[in-house]
Amino acid sequence: MAKQKKQPRPKAETPKGFRDYFGAEVDERNAMLAEIARVYALYGFDPLETSGVETVEALGKFLPDVDRPNEGVFAWEEDDSGWVALRYDLTAPLARVAAQYRNDLPSPYRRYAMGPVWRNEKPGPGRFRQFYQCDADTVGSASPAADAEICAMLADTLEAVGIPRGDYLVRINNRKILDGVLDHIGLGRTSLDADTLRGTIEQAFDVETRNAVLRTIDKFDKVGEQGVRDLLGKGRKDDSGAFIDGVGLDEAQADPVVAFLTSKAESAEETFVNLRAAVGESAVGADGIAELEQIAALLAAQGYGPDRIEVDPSVVRGLGYYTGPVFEAELTFEITDEKGRPRQFGSVAGGGRYDDLVKRFTGQAVPATGVSIGVDRLLAALRAKGRLSGETRGPVVVTVMDRDRMADYQAMVGELRSAGIRAEVYLGNPKNFGNQLKYADKRASPVAVIQGGDEAERGVVQLKDLVLGAKLAEGLTREEWAEQPAQVEISRADLVAEVQKMLDRD
Repeated sequence: MAKQKKQPRPKAETPKGFRDYFGAEVDERNAMLAEIARVYALYGFDPLETSGVETVEALGKFLPDVDRPNEGVFAWEEDDSGWVALRYDLTAPLARVAAQYRNDLPSPYRRYAMGPVWRNEKPGPGRFRQFYQCDADTVGSASPAADAEICAMLADTLEAVGIPRGDYLVRINNRKILDGVLDHIGLGRTSLDADTLRGTIEQAFDVETRNAVLRTIDKFDKVGEQGVRDLLGKGRKDDSGAFIDGVGLDEAQADPVVAFLTSKAESAEETFVNLRAAVGESAVGADGIAELEQIAALLAAQGYGPDRIEVDPSVVRGLGYYTGPVFEAELTFEITDEKGRPRQFGSVAGGGRYDDLVKRFTGQAVPATGVSIGVDRLLAALRAKGRLSGETRGPVVVTVMDRDRMADYQAMVGELRSAGIRAEVYLGNPKNFGNQLKYADKRASPVAVIQGGDEAERGVVQLKDLVLGAKLAEGLTREEWAEQPAQVEISRADLVAEVQKMLDRD
C-alpha cells in the first residue's frame, strides 16, 4: 500500500491585493467614519446599509462574459439565481434600493452609506482590491440646490475630520458643458448617442472619435495643454520616446476643446464667459453653464467662497457615468513621496449627478446626485500631514502576582471598567513578572497595576506609570523623575481615582 502523501500546511499570508488592519488603524478609521456620519446626519441624511453582494445584473457596469465572467468584479454563478458579485461601489446598490423600495421611501431620499467595496483589478503600491468608501446621495431631486448642498457638506466634512481651510479645495464643473463643446465640433451626444445608432461605418467612426476625445481630455492633468492639443491632432511622443497616435481632429475642432479645458480665469464670472465661447451655440452647453452658475450662487450665499469651493472646467471625472454637475475634493498641501520628492496629495473624494442609474430598473427618469469619499486615502493624507499618530492607548493591565488570587484581580478590573476605564487582567503565564510588563508595553498600556500578597495584607496596590517610564527612558532628568515618580503605592480603595489621575496626566 502506497504511503499517503502528507498535505502541505497552508501559507499564513493574505491574498494578493488585500491587507489586514490592526489596532490604531481600525480605531482611526472608526473615529473618522463616526465624524463623517455626524456631519452627514447634521445635513439630514439617513444611514443605509446594503448587502455586500448584488446580482451582476443590478450592478450593471460589469456583465459576465464567456472568457472571464468576473472581469472587474469578484463574481460567481449561483445554481438558481445566475451571476452575483461583491459590490464594487456603494452607488449601484443605492440605485437598486431606490427602485426596489420606491413606494416606501420619501422623495427625495437622502442617504449615506459606509463600508468596504471590492474591485477585481490589478493591485499596486497603495492600491488594494478591498477598500472603504463613504457615500452620501440625494435621489429624486433635479434641483441644482441638491448638488450645491453635496459640495457644501463635502467641505464641512473635510474640515470636521482635520483638514483645515487652505489645505483642500472642492472643484466643480458640469458634464453638460463638455457635451456642449463636443456638440460644437460635431461630436455631441444628441447626434451620436450609441443607443440610437444603426451601425453604419460613418456613425461607428464618429462614436469612436468622440470616445477618443473624451479619453484625451481625461489626460489633461498629466500631459497639460500642449499635450492634449497634440493628442487631439496627429499625436505626440511620451516620456519614454514612444509615439502615441492622435485622434486626428483638425485645428478648428481641437481649439474649442482646449479652450474648454483652459477656460478657468481669476473669477467665476470670467470663467463663465470663456465657457460660453467654448460651447458656441450648443443648447446643452448653455444649460450646463446656467446650472453651474446657479450652484456657484447658492454656495456663495451660504458663505462658501473660492477658497473652499471653486468652478474649475478641468474637472472631467467619470466621463461615461455622470450626466450633469461633477465635483472633486483635492488636498492642496505638499507631502514627500518614497523618493523624498515633494508632491501634492491629490484627490480624496468625488462625485456628481447621475440621472440614469435608477432608470435602468424602472424605465422612468429619476434624478440623483452624490459624493464618495475615499476613506483610506483620506486617512493616509492625515497621517502624511502628521495629524494622525498611528498609535492608540491600550488598556490598563492588572498584573497577576498570585494565581490563587485571580478573583481579586478580576474585581480590580471590574471596578476600572465600571468607571469607563479600559482594563484587562494578564492572562498569560504569570510566573515571570518581567514578561507581564513586556506584554503591557506591547499593548501600549498606560498603567500597570501590581499587588502581591504583602500589598494585599496591607490594603494597598502599586501603580506603575508606563508612559512616564517611557519618557524617563527618553531622557527625563532625575529631578523630574523625583517630582513625578513612575511607580507609586496607593490605598486599594483609591484604585480607580488614582488610575484616572494618571490617565488624565498622560
